[in-house]
Amino acid sequence: MFIISLTYKTQLEKIDQYLKEHIEFLNEQYELGNFLVSGRKIPRTGGIILSKASSKSELEKIIEKDPFKINELADYEITEFIPSKTNEKLRFLLE
Repeated sequence: MFIISLTYKTQLEKIDQYLKEHIEFLNEQYELGNFLVSGRKIPRTGGIILSKASSKSELEKIIEKDPFKINELADYEITEFIPSKTNEKLRFLLE
């Protein structure tokens, strides 16, 4: 499993110009089963995505399709981890 931390490199006005395309990218990755949860950081300096991509190299290929990445609007930090404990409702994350 992976945590992707996006940090914006530009002003929010520029981010907002590509937000619709970014959301379409997110929706596609949810449909493919690659992303599990996502949202904005507070304060709004970027975002967080929880991914169940098959490998880090596969995730890096996925990120290359993000309009924020294509247009150099955000930096991406990927942290891989192995979930070992969760509550009952999220047990599927351990599979």
